Order: sequence, then C-alpha cells, then structure tokens
Amino acid sequence: MEFNEALDHLDALINHEVVPRAGAIEGLSFAPTAALMAAIGNPEGAYPVIHVTGTNGKGSTVRMVETLLTVMGLRVGAYTSPHLESVTERIRVGAESIPDDDFGMVIGDIARTAEANQMGLTWFETVTGAALLHFANEAVDVAIVEVGMLGRYDATNVVDARIAVVTNVGFDHTSGESDWRATGAKEKAGIITADSVLVLGAADQAIVPIFVNEGPARTVLRGEDFEVVEDRLAVGGRLISLRTPRGGADDVLLTLHGAHQAENASLALAVAEEFFGAPLPDDVITEAFDKVEMPGRLEIVHRSPLVVLDTAHNVPGAEALAETMATDFGEGRRRFLVLGMQDGRDPVAVCHALKVADYHLVVACTAPTARGLHADVVREAAIKAGANADAVHDVEAAIDHALGQADDHDLIVVAGSNTIVGKIRSIADEF
Repeated sequence: MEFNEALDHLDALINHEVVPRAGAIEGLSFAPTAALMAAIGNPEGAYPVIHVTGTNGKGSTVRMVETLLTVMGLRVGAYTSPHLESVTERIRVGAESIPDDDFGMVIGDIARTAEANQMGLTWFETVTGAALLHFANEAVDVAIVEVGMLGRYDATNVVDARIAVVTNVGFDHTSGESDWRATGAKEKAGIITADSVLVLGAADQAIVPIFVNEGPARTVLRGEDFEVVEDRLAVGGRLISLRTPRGGADDVLLTLHGAHQAENASLALAVAEEFFGAPLPDDVITEAFDKVEMPGRLEIVHRSPLVVLDTAHNVPGAEALAETMATDFGEGRRRFLVLGMQDGRDPVAVCHALKVADYHLVVACTAPTARGLHADVVREAAIKAGANADAVHDVEAAIDHALGQADDHDLIVVAGSNTIVGKIRSIADEF
C-alpha cells in the first residue's frame, strides 16, 4: 500500500480520538488487537517492551527513556500518541519517524489481515498493530509503548510489559465521580503483569496499594526508591540531581524547561536502570539529558517575539505550564496566549489552571477537529477565569492576531490542544 493509500484507509476507519466519545471507558477492549496480533504471528513478542501509562508526562518520559537507551547503544522503537503534524511521528525507530514507504507497507499488511479475517479494526487499533509489526520488522532491541488511554483495556495492552511505568494519576478521562482517582488507578494498573517491574511515579500513598496488588515482580516507588534531590533553573534548562535505587545523577543539565521535567527525568532514569538491572554511566546520562528533545512540550519555535508551544490540555498539564511560565520565563514582558481546546474537559477549570488572568490577552481559537470547542466557548471560559480575551476562529488567524499585537520582547504561548500546537508548529518558519 502506498503512503497516501494508507492515509485514505485510516480516514475511512472509526477514530475515537476525534469524536465526542473520546475519553470514555465504556466499550474499550484490547481483544480486537490481540486477535490481530495472533493473526500476524504475534510480532509484539519479538522484543522486550517498556509500557508507559499515566495522566500527564507519558510523552516526555518515553522520550527520555528512548534517549537514554539509544545513547546506551540499543536500537529502540517508540510508539506514542497523539501526533502533532504527521501520523508517522507516532512510530519511531532510532529516534526517527517511520519512513512514509514503510508506514504504507505495514498499514497495508494490517489492512489485508483485517479484511481476510473480517476484523472491524478502529484507527488506533490499526496504527497500534502497524507499530508493533514495524518494530519486529526492524529488529529493535526494545520497544517503548505509550498507552493510548488509561491502560487495562487499551489496544496497546496486548504487549507483555517487562517494565510497567505509571507517571501519575490525575483528573482526566473521568466522569468526575467521587472515587475518580481510585478508578483511574485501577485502569492504569491493568498494564502490570506478574513478570513486570513496576516503576510508579504516582506519589499518592492512598493509591499505591492498587498498583502493588496487581502483583508485579518488583516495585520501584517515587519518594521511597527514587526522587529529585535538586532542581534549579539554569541557562538552557534545569540543573538536576537525582536519586535512584541503582545510582542516580549529580548536577546534570537537562535541556528542557519546567520543574516537572525533573520529575519526569527521575522516573525515566529509574526505568532505564531497571531495564538494564544496573546504574547507567555518568557520561551516558549527561549526553542523553543534554540531547533529549520534546516537540510541542515547552518548545521554543520563534525568538522575537518569543513563541512557546505546549500541548497542555488538562488541568494538571495547565498547572505545570503556568508554573513554568512563572519560574522559567520570568517577568518584564507582556504575555499573550493562543488557546484552543477539545470537548470532554472543563474549559473554565483549564483556564484557571493556566492562570489566564496573568496574560495581557488570550486569543481563543477553534481546534480543527470534530471535538474542537468553538472559539467563542473558549473565550467565554477565559473571561470567566479573569482574562481579557478575543475570539478568532481560525488557528492561523489566531496566531497572526497575537503576533500583530506583540512586540519583539513579548511572549506568546500556544496551548490547549495537540492539533493547535501541531498546526502552528507547521507554519512557525513563516513568522
């Protein structure tokens, strides 16, 4: 199958990421993906898997573990979601996105298998199957697989995790019931097997037993076994010291913005050490944390004015972004926020978490998906949270509106949705 044919095939499938039911637990099952894997010879068993779930920080943790293992000399596959600009970003080998031709080939293989076996696969199930097949074709030494949603019934849960990673448990993909944290923890704990080493970044002691009761072979806990010892602002990122069960790191430059990235780094280093069963050499840690890249996560794409992209889309992510704006980007400049959101979240709560009242102007836009909240709805949410806000429906027009009012020394933040960040990232060279 050619690349464009593969895209057309995917467009014809049910895609729960872009319809209003996204985030619902009901009806989720990995059974279709398991049947698919069996039909193509279970390629997911050809390599060890690090399986990553959590409310926030999954993508950053995957990138850091991927970089650490790559610097150690391994051929690493990584599967993440969602993407910013191209679906091929989701499947990487050797830190490079899958080539278009290879993507078309594996999607074609999955499509033919599904047709021959009368499987009604969804968009995500098809791409997940393609990723796991591609990793086997490429003979990776290890695959790092990010959960699409929650964990227990996610399509990715066909893998047998050597390392099961939980970044945190926050308020997202939940209907708001009183025991939402325990419910979310139970769903995320579903990626743990009896052979898994569990590396748990969630520090809430009330939910730790939920994960431990799944019976992992070994458990590594934030606060008890690993932690951030020191984290301070430095030129180009953060200077961090980490403690882990097998070693750690002292005074290492992490070339990323945001205090929360030090927490992600401690988790990632603990995961990498557990994979090898040994501490990593100091020079490996230094090189990996110096070269790690996070597209769309506090990513600077323009300097005058400073334009920062961040995919914060829920309350925990918005709180982390607001904290980083206060600590890493300082005072003395006006701040503008280009903001768009998708349904399924409380826009007023997200706006409060973003501290939109601290911005000179919020430019609300409409995320270009079926789930995108209209710009007027986002604007009203921002106003309720204390902001001065305009509504500009089109994403490109929204960034132009902000650029037209900002001076060279001002700051423009783009946040709220992967689709908006991806769109503006694709045109950043034109600013």
